Amino acid sequence: MPTKSTRAACGIRVVASTLSTEDAICAARAELADGVFQHILVFFSTRHEPNALIAALKENFPDVTFSGCSTAGEVGPLGMTQDGIVLIAFPEIGFRVMSEVIPDIAKGGVERASEIARRLRVQMITGVSRAAKENIFALVLVDGLSDREEPLTAALHWSLDDMELLGGSAGDGLAFHKTALIHRGELIRGGAILFVIETATPFRVFKTQNFEPTPIKLVVTAADNENRIVYDLNAEPAASEYASTIGVPVEDLGPMSFAAYPLVVKVGGEYYGRAIRNMNPDGSLSFFCAIDEGLVFTVGRPRDMVQSTLETLKQIDADLGGIDFVLGFDCILRRLDAETGQLRHKVEEIYERYGLAGFHTYGEQFNAMHLNQTLTGIAFSKPPAKTSPP
Repeated sequence: MPTKSTRAACGIRVVASTLSTEDAICAARAELADGVFQHILVFFSTRHEPNALIAALKENFPDVTFSGCSTAGEVGPLGMTQDGIVLIAFPEIGFRVMSEVIPDIAKGGVERASEIARRLRVQMITGVSRAAKENIFALVLVDGLSDREEPLTAALHWSLDDMELLGGSAGDGLAFHKTALIHRGELIRGGAILFVIETATPFRVFKTQNFEPTPIKLVVTAADNENRIVYDLNAEPAASEYASTIGVPVEDLGPMSFAAYPLVVKVGGEYYGRAIRNMNPDGSLSFFCAIDEGLVFTVGRPRDMVQSTLETLKQIDADLGGIDFVLGFDCILRRLDAETGQLRHKVEEIYERYGLAGFHTYGEQFNAMHLNQTLTGIAFSKPPAKTSPP
């Protein structure tokens, strides 16, 4: 089945397709023809050339604002895809979506981000509806090769007055070459898109991860902090020391081993992933998250991804009185870990059960933090069951 759609009770509609760019967007238009939408999120593989995608979206959805980004894989009604496209359409009624581009985040974009965040927050809470804070959340999509997610996320969360914030870093498969964002018909490189969204539907913002620490420590002893490159661990060449520690030949290091043996750091009593992106020709390691000389990594080991993900979503389901839809940002290394452990279909079953759609990322945002090897998301509740009159 090359195209499949779902409809949430809150009015959010999702279409996934593995067709060519123009055919996929035409199919999406047909699937969404009976609805009225104010904003469409589009998550797409690098198989879809951004300018061609923008043209197809303009032609097929001329009256709807659209935004999105390239991915390291998509999640939606077709399960986990790697050459597909997922559209998430927010209805005209029940949601209010404001968005703005944060340009060139590597050069002064963080300061600009604070201004944009404050402005969108004020516009939302002082508008005609005077939205209550508990009905608003923020969403950010960011260039996953910018190496600026940490200061950006912290600045946004502070400027949004601690409003719940989540998001994902755009990817380009496993090429690590060039990501793309689109917004209101424009192609954006090196930037981010901030959304502030009001909804009458109760929601929960959450994160879940599937690793636990071991006693093994690796200390960063030489690094290029700005570019997230570690040259030495424990005063030894980084790749060879990491490989020796996990018992893998250095020539066999790659995404699968990085997913299976995550590096984590302890912050405020909790462990967070600091995932390796790739091994460089000189034996150094590039990371998805910020690093510093003197940082102490703990080597992690995977927990049962199926169980940990299910536990989190079951708890949210109980808290909300039923999950209607989940917008999710799932680390690429979680997908690789699921595939290595032959758990992909079980994870897809969980996502289908709770209506999760989104994309595989180069990093995840959760309130003030930029994370790795994590699923972050926002779950919307089912409407209360109607009761018959006595």
